[in-house]
Amino acid sequence: MQSKRDGCVGDYNNHMTDLVTNIRERYLQTLEQIEKSARKSNRNPQDIRLVVVTKSQPVEVAQAAIEAGVKILGENYPEEGVMKIQSLVAQSGVEWHMIGHVQSRKARLIADHFALLHSLDSLKLAQRLDRFAAEQNRILPVLLEFNVGGEETKSGWEVSDESAIHKILPDIQTILDLPNLRVRGLMTMPPLGTDAEDSRRFFQSLRLVRDQLALHYPQADWRELSMGTSADYTVAVEEGATLVRVGTAIVGARKYKSEKEAE
Repeated sequence: MQSKRDGCVGDYNNHMTDLVTNIRERYLQTLEQIEKSARKSNRNPQDIRLVVVTKSQPVEVAQAAIEAGVKILGENYPEEGVMKIQSLVAQSGVEWHMIGHVQSRKARLIADHFALLHSLDSLKLAQRLDRFAAEQNRILPVLLEFNVGGEETKSGWEVSDESAIHKILPDIQTILDLPNLRVRGLMTMPPLGTDAEDSRRFFQSLRLVRDQLALHYPQADWRELSMGTSADYTVAVEEGATLVRVGTAIVGARKYKSEKEAE
């Protein structure tokens, strides 16, 4: 006779099998859409990497994503991300990226645990990350976050006005000189509620900022553009994204702990 425990284990295994299957199907569909958008804009699909966002999802979803073949996972909250990394330490072959806003006091978690920070948004944070990365004897790759929509609620250097680029050059130079950080490119988020086609101009703006910075600092590496989410990643690819951050379209709706977190 099957015990209650055996039944629970069987139910869990069936649940995980279904979860892996569903995530794999949506993951491959997203990769296909990325390839189509890349070829539409005469780009090599191999130049675009897909970051599957598992913020506010339970550990089992991240585990299922890894088993489904996902290569890069993105987290928004440092403590939650580190918990998942440590819970899935036996799972090899996956990169963990921090894509959300990072408070300076949590910089050590990023320097200790993540392969890439998409959202470096201040000189203060950069200096703390550099110090903690030095303690780990590592070079931390980072992307500079830019607020191209001029929103007061958004993090990042504000460059909605083209003339603003000159105001931020001292910060950029200081960050480029930090020995334990390596700038790899830029990141942005369009204004909330913007539909896919309306996002295009914000993606174009980020690309123009990147091109201007490349002229000022040709010795630096500006190859990466992190832009595009579930709602607009195909447009982002058409506009030059090399990293797209897709969560809901692959792993489903987020499991928020509270209404406040869902805002």
